[in-house]
Amino acid sequence: MRTIRLIAVGKLKQPFFRDAAAHYADAVSRQYKLEETTVKDGPSKLGPEDKSAWEGEKILAALDDRDIPICMDERGKARGSEDFAAWLGGMLEDQNRRPCFIVGGAFGFSPAVRRAGVHTISLGPMTLPHELARVVLLEQLYRASTIIAGIPYHHR
Repeated sequence: MRTIRLIAVGKLKQPFFRDAAAHYADAVSRQYKLEETTVKDGPSKLGPEDKSAWEGEKILAALDDRDIPICMDERGKARGSEDFAAWLGGMLEDQNRRPCFIVGGAFGFSPAVRRAGVHTISLGPMTLPHELARVVLLEQLYRASTIIAGIPYHHR
């Protein structure tokens, strides 16, 4: 079974985000092994830039050689669901590597994480809270998995 990895900053604090994320993570897991890694939020005493740098160090430490780092950022490339599915399907063909989606914290990515990203993908031009972005990403991963497998879920 092919693997998709998700590295995200911060725990999902609100029950509705936890429930939605669990629902879609379970759905993705029907088609792919989903590995989720949660990186702690930076210390609250730090300012935004330092907090982002602190979280960035933890993100980079969590990556391994098999990962293809994909930064989720509103400034990234926007893809429709079918295009995203085709793109993801192509990446999943590499048996030695795995797509690794990264959802940053409240202050975004450090420059070091941006440099490490092989791809930068946008969920849309609007800024989303990182907890919501995580849920939307998981839903889109599920949607892509159904498109790839030919399972009816996505409607044109």
